[in-house]
Amino acid sequence: MSITLDKLRALKHQAGALPAPIAMPVQPVPANARNGVDERIASLRRLLGVRGRAPAAPVPRRGIDRSLPGVEIDHGLWLIESHIADVPPCQPLSLAFARRDDHVETSNLLFFDTETTGLTGGTGTRAFMIGAADWHDGALRIRQLLIANMAAENAMLREFARWLGPSTVLASYNGRSYDAPLLRTRYRLARLPDALHGLDHLDLLHPSRRRWRGRWENCRLATIEREALCILREDDLPGAQAPAAWLAYLRGGASTDLRRVAEHNRQDVATLAQLLLRLCDEQAERR
Repeated sequence: MSITLDKLRALKHQAGALPAPIAMPVQPVPANARNGVDERIASLRRLLGVRGRAPAAPVPRRGIDRSLPGVEIDHGLWLIESHIADVPPCQPLSLAFARRDDHVETSNLLFFDTETTGLTGGTGTRAFMIGAADWHDGALRIRQLLIANMAAENAMLREFARWLGPSTVLASYNGRSYDAPLLRTRYRLARLPDALHGLDHLDLLHPSRRRWRGRWENCRLATIEREALCILREDDLPGAQAPAAWLAYLRGGASTDLRRVAEHNRQDVATLAQLLLRLCDEQAERR
């Protein structure tokens, strides 16, 4: 459609002739009106249960104790070593209590226990601490490996492998079903030789159940320790809380509970040595 020059001029003239819009002055909102709106908003918040955010209280910064016991033998790998005066028997120990006809040399025994990131097992569970006890130089030597970061796991597995030999006899409490398979899985995932392969394994859980089942409320190691060995722990951190203690330390928390985990593990492996001797003595008394 074409527009003639006269029509275009007429349109421009009409547009210029229109009056400019008049700016309306902004009237201030009365104070009482604002207060009324605020009151209605507050009432609505109370009705809906909505609370305003309170300003966060400043958290005082205090020094966090992240010290770990023992010595760091590799990056992130700590070795904790202690000794208990305990002279081992001079004669080989009979394993009749475990329904076996053979004997074991006390120098070949290695009592071990792990502290892990979970209690269900599986490839996602790893051991962050391995405790082991053996009779050495007339005393019970307790060595514990603790990793302070996940990257130190391979170093821990290699160091634990150095403690084992072809004649080592592992001794544990439910370790045949839990601790040993978990460690074998970690060796496999780390592409390291399985240090536990082919080793004899003496699990003290089953002889303890045969001996004390029905006498006490359960046959957990803590119960056997208290009732059969008369050992009472002080300020003990339950094993179920060990994963949280380690993870809290990895996130920058204090090492207080992690040190309690180490003490719990230390007592566990020391108890295994005493439990083995108790089972041997009771079996000998029955004959």
